[in-house]
Amino acid sequence: MSSRRLEWAVAGGLAGWAAARLAGADRFRWVEAWAVPLLSFTPQAAVGAWAGALLLRSRGASATAALAGAALTAAVTPRTMQRRPLPADGPVLRVLTANLWLGRAAAGPVVELARRTGADVLFLQELTDDAVTRLQRAGLSALLPYQATETVTGGGRGSGIYARYPLSDGVAVARAAAAQPAARLELPSGRSVQLVCVHSCPPRPPWSRRAVARWRGELSVLPSPGDTPMILAGDFNATLDHAQFRGLLRLGYVDAASQVGNGLVPTWGPEPYGRPALLAIDHILIDPRCAVRTTSVHRLPGSDHHVVYAEFRLPR
Repeated sequence: MSSRRLEWAVAGGLAGWAAARLAGADRFRWVEAWAVPLLSFTPQAAVGAWAGALLLRSRGASATAALAGAALTAAVTPRTMQRRPLPADGPVLRVLTANLWLGRAAAGPVVELARRTGADVLFLQELTDDAVTRLQRAGLSALLPYQATETVTGGGRGSGIYARYPLSDGVAVARAAAAQPAARLELPSGRSVQLVCVHSCPPRPPWSRRAVARWRGELSVLPSPGDTPMILAGDFNATLDHAQFRGLLRLGYVDAASQVGNGLVPTWGPEPYGRPALLAIDHILIDPRCAVRTTSVHRLPGSDHHVVYAEFRLPR
C-alpha cells in the first residue's frame, strides 16, 4: 500500500469513528458488537485525530483528520467544563464507590479513605465474604455501621452499601448477573435518599453480540428517579460515549464528575499493577437538583479500578 493510500486509510478510519460517535452507532443492533468496545476509547481517538492532522502529509487526509478531531472533541469536551452549581440548600452528602476486583483490593486504604473524606455512604462492587471480614477488621463497621450487602459464592458478583445513617428497604432493582443491592438512607434531618449499588456486566468478550446484548439489557432496566432523590453508584462498565449510558442520564440523572469538569478522569485500567487507567466506567449518578461541590478519583491498591468520591448538597 502506498503511503498516500495509507494516510487516507488512517484519515478515513478517524472520520468513521467520529461519524459512529455522533450517530450513536452503538444503538443499532447490527453494529453494536464492535461499536460498544471501540467507542469506549473515544477520548483517545480524539487525541489521535489531532495527532493525525499534524502528522499526515497529504493535505486532504490531514484536513479530514482535523474535522474528525473537531467532532470528537465536541463530543467529549462538555465533560471537562464545570457547571454552575444549583442553589440547593439541603444536607451535604459524601459518597464513595469502589470495585474491589474479586475482593482482592486492600481493605485498609478503603476504610482510611472513607474516614478521611468523611464519607456518609460507601458503595462496593465485587464484594466477597473474605473482603467483608477484612473491611470489618480495618474498622469499617465502626465508621459506617449500617449496611445492605449481598455476597455471592464464586466470582466477583457480590456488592454492598455501607452507611453512616440507618438504612431501610430501597427500590426494586431488576435481577442482573451481579448483585445490585438497593436501600433507603434515613438522614438525621428527616430527609431520605434512595441508593442503588450498580454493577452492570461488562461487554466482554469484545465483539460478542451476546455479551453486548446482556450489557445493554442490564443498563436499560436500572431504576428511574422519583420524587425522593436517587443515587446510582458503582461500576457501570460504560462511558458517556455509549448511547445506552446517555439514555440512562436522560431518565433524570447527572454524572457527578462531569458536573465539576472531571468527567474524563479515568477510573479503570486492565491491570492493577501501577499501569495507567484508561476508561471512566465508574460513576456516581445523582438527582439533577443536587449541587455537586467536588469529585475526585483515588488509586486503590490491589484493584484494577480507582475509587470515585463525590460530595454534593441535596435539594431542600
